Amino acid sequence: MWYSFNSVTICAYKLRRKNIYWRTNEQIRAPEVRVIGSGGKQLGVIDINKALALAKKEGLDLVEIAPYAKPPVARIVDIGKFKYEELKKQKAQKKKTKASEQKEIRFSPFIGEADYNTRLIRIKEFLDDKSKIKVVVKFKGRQMGSKQFGYKLFERLLDDLKGRVGIDMSPKFLGRHLIMIISPIAGGTKKKEKASPKPKAKGNKKETKKVTKETKKDAKTKN
Repeated sequence: MWYSFNSVTICAYKLRRKNIYWRTNEQIRAPEVRVIGSGGKQLGVIDINKALALAKKEGLDLVEIAPYAKPPVARIVDIGKFKYEELKKQKAQKKKTKASEQKEIRFSPFIGEADYNTRLIRIKEFLDDKSKIKVVVKFKGRQMGSKQFGYKLFERLLDDLKGRVGIDMSPKFLGRHLIMIISPIAGGTKKKEKASPKPKAKGNKKETKKVTKETKKDAKTKN
């Protein structure tokens, strides 16, 4: 989209990606640019004024996509479509980084039933997001004399998540914290049991044998 202001044509959009701005149209300072056409074809190194004229002729914008290249690379593109594609890429990248993040859930060795179930639900949500989970049992004061309750808690947790998780790090004490790292298994569900095959009807075979014997007898008597 183009607007004229004081005989200078400017682009109505200003794009930003992680504090990086894309220069568009007259904002591009290089005297010449390597141009990629609207169809993705390389048009070669062109004088900036000619490149701007080409973009304007198609009713599109000239966007500098590689400012540090020599010469800079610019693309003739619809600015709205370009912005949409870049936002789509950023969202996809965020999903990947989110999946690789490690979440943390904390328990106490004598946690109540309601609190345990709340944390279990949260762990299942993290597993659905394909996140690794650092499970921590935090011991305080005299609780350190009852370390076995931490291991029992992990046993119960693994039993409740059976078929959904693998152990990346076995339970291990670091100071007053008992730590275990788990991650989702591909598929994440228990295997379905195969349906048992239907029993074959044995009676039918016997009946067919009887019929064949009777037909043979009838054939002999006729002869």
